[in-house]
Amino acid sequence: MQYLGEHLFPGQAGHFFAVLSLIASLIATVAYFKASRTELETTKSGWIRMARVAFLVETISVFAMFGILYYIISNHLFEYKYAYVHSDRSLQVEYLLSCFWEGQEGSFMLWSFWHCVLGWVLIWRAKAWEAGVMTVISFAQFALATMLLGVYVFGVKIGSSPFVLLRNEFEWPFLSSPDYLSKIRDGEGLNTLLQNYWMVIHPPILFLGFASTIVPFAYAIAGLMSKKHEWVRPSLPWASFSAAVLGVGIMMGAAWAYESLSFGGYWAWDPVENASLVPWITLIAGLHTNLIYRNSGYSLRPTYFFYIITFSLILYSTFLTRSGVLGDTSVHAFTDLGMNTQLLLFVLVFFVPALFLYFKQYKAIPSIQKEENTYSREFWMFIGSLVLFLSGMVIIAKTSTPVFNKLFGTNIAPPEDPEYAHNQIQIFVAVIIGFLTAITQYLKYKDTPKEFFGKKIWIPTIIAVLISLAISFFGEINYDKKGPGFLFAIHLAIFTAVYAVVANASYIWLGLKGKLKAAGASVAHIGFGMVLVGILISSAKKTVLSWNTTGVTPLRQEDAKERGNPAGNPAENITLFKGVATDMGRYMVTYTKDTINERDRKRYFEITFKAKQGKESFSLYPDVIKNNKGMEGFAANPAAKHYLHKDIFAYITSFQENDGEDTTQFVNREIKVGDTLFYSNGLLVLNKVDVNPPEQSALYANGETALFLDIAVLSKDGRRYAVNPGIAVNGNSFRPIADTVTSQSLIIQFNKVKDEKKGLLEIGIKESGAITDLITLKVYEFPMINILWLGIVLMVVGFVMSIIQRNRQTQNKLKSVS
Repeated sequence: MQYLGEHLFPGQAGHFFAVLSLIASLIATVAYFKASRTELETTKSGWIRMARVAFLVETISVFAMFGILYYIISNHLFEYKYAYVHSDRSLQVEYLLSCFWEGQEGSFMLWSFWHCVLGWVLIWRAKAWEAGVMTVISFAQFALATMLLGVYVFGVKIGSSPFVLLRNEFEWPFLSSPDYLSKIRDGEGLNTLLQNYWMVIHPPILFLGFASTIVPFAYAIAGLMSKKHEWVRPSLPWASFSAAVLGVGIMMGAAWAYESLSFGGYWAWDPVENASLVPWITLIAGLHTNLIYRNSGYSLRPTYFFYIITFSLILYSTFLTRSGVLGDTSVHAFTDLGMNTQLLLFVLVFFVPALFLYFKQYKAIPSIQKEENTYSREFWMFIGSLVLFLSGMVIIAKTSTPVFNKLFGTNIAPPEDPEYAHNQIQIFVAVIIGFLTAITQYLKYKDTPKEFFGKKIWIPTIIAVLISLAISFFGEINYDKKGPGFLFAIHLAIFTAVYAVVANASYIWLGLKGKLKAAGASVAHIGFGMVLVGILISSAKKTVLSWNTTGVTPLRQEDAKERGNPAGNPAENITLFKGVATDMGRYMVTYTKDTINERDRKRYFEITFKAKQGKESFSLYPDVIKNNKGMEGFAANPAAKHYLHKDIFAYITSFQENDGEDTTQFVNREIKVGDTLFYSNGLLVLNKVDVNPPEQSALYANGETALFLDIAVLSKDGRRYAVNPGIAVNGNSFRPIADTVTSQSLIIQFNKVKDEKKGLLEIGIKESGAITDLITLKVYEFPMINILWLGIVLMVVGFVMSIIQRNRQTQNKLKSVS
């Protein structure tokens, strides 16, 4: 059958390059392996030339697939499943790349792309280690290439191709029609949560971090295979680079969560967050043991282990987030593509041989039998690395609960409060790591005179004690939700975090004599300490500002414990009626207006904050966007007002747009001056009747006699409103002039004078939900959160300085040898 309007060539080209990539990566793997196992230089150079050509073909194939898939998405070729499922015609140009990362196939392609880039840098720089290192990377490319095949071998599907046609994947009746494309008006679109600028830049950086962890791993495997251990020196800058990039990628994800997810912050111990954090933790452990070995000869075995476990955890995180095993425990895991067996093999094909080689060569790996001196730098660096490793294992064990349940048939429920479940352990990890980060640089390798250590450390110690005591006593950190023991741990962690910052800043002058070129590690440690300080203060002092003061809420108490519910406790969500200033603690807050942006299809709400004291006034513009992908309702995107010392963070938890027809009827009631009537949310009192009051003259015409009622409305929450319904009489005709209390959804109408002698009047009362728009808003204050973001920047700067320093040392050593 001839299908009309299909563009088949891009898909055919994409399939061709996918197969070519698979073949080329296999040839490169074999050729590099052969080169690594031969000592004859002429034979070795021949295999390397072949491997480089194969890797070039592989690189061209991966780049070509990347370009073809972008062409398919950007040109909305909905005959292809990938374009139909992940994009639509209304999507902004800047989000077209985000369509890559939404699907598993595109993210595998991105991972492979970075391996190609890193591979060429290694071909240029690795020199004698090229064959061994590139064997591992080429084999990883082969494994990734199988993920993009989408072919059946003996009835078993291998991989999932991004170039498959929609009509071959779905059994929708209209797809059998030759003109089926004319019936597809649009694609399903990009997930609303991914329509954020962070999701254009965060995944490429994160995947570069993922991809770069293979380099220290590959060096370690090459060392085990060749039984040569000089790889630790060239691997050190790579480990620093990987730690810096992966750390930035993780925190970019935190920034995305802060700006796009309505869980009220930058971190929620979500399984996907944990899956990327744990390899970073073990990589930092490996980086430090690598430094230990380079400077003292200790800890080579742990260095091998940490680099092996880091890359293995990257692969395991891939399995966790792509297999569907996490189910509903994560807000941003991939869905199951039916590749669980292949994903598991992807983990095992690296992890099992690597561990086998490690334990086979374990005794042959050089190790100094003499125990480290407790007054040596390497001893405490190793303790810190061990603590980091154990911390990572605790996190990954808690995160892997769904895997345990599936493997062993158990039904272990995730903790009701995942944040506290992790924090109650990790707070003590922060204490230990903060303390070790502070003191370790003041120790020398192998041995440190006690007098030297005491002389250098006492000044930063006193300064840190004074600063942390000031924070504890005057910082109003009174987090008592988990008891006094946890509060004490927070204050102890604040001290050690401040100690890390002060001690490392002091070390630049006390230990390095102001030599900034050699201060990369100290700068990174200062940044890390600031990250800890920012996390501890912003989290411990995170304050809800939006306590409900209106007594009105559309939220239900029974939904408060629902997982992923952004509102949480209804009492923490203030209800705002459009145009009505509402008391919110330090601020009067007004829901001013809302508007729909046609470009990004988001509804923006203008919320005005006016301080009760002082002249401070600002507006926030949180938004909502209609969910897609079969999900109902709306997704909320927060907005924040940034100060140097805090953020005011707000997001919409519900909104009610009353544009329907008002079918509520007035209920007529009799009343006299001084009488009280009740309505559903309070009472109203008639104070007096005014005839032709001047302040209401705009509401009645010349020649009319106007009677206005002075009514006080008192709501259940103690609020008082003045209402002035009236009636205008002209001869035998009259017209009512109703008045409204918007925030109470209350309309009062003066119907008539029922008995003039008795002063008996008739009014109409109507309670209608159709007279106003309302929203519920959640507002937090995050004190000192900018310390966290600044700490990230400093930590990365420190890593970069260290990389430059290590490369300079390597070059100087090579020059001295030559």
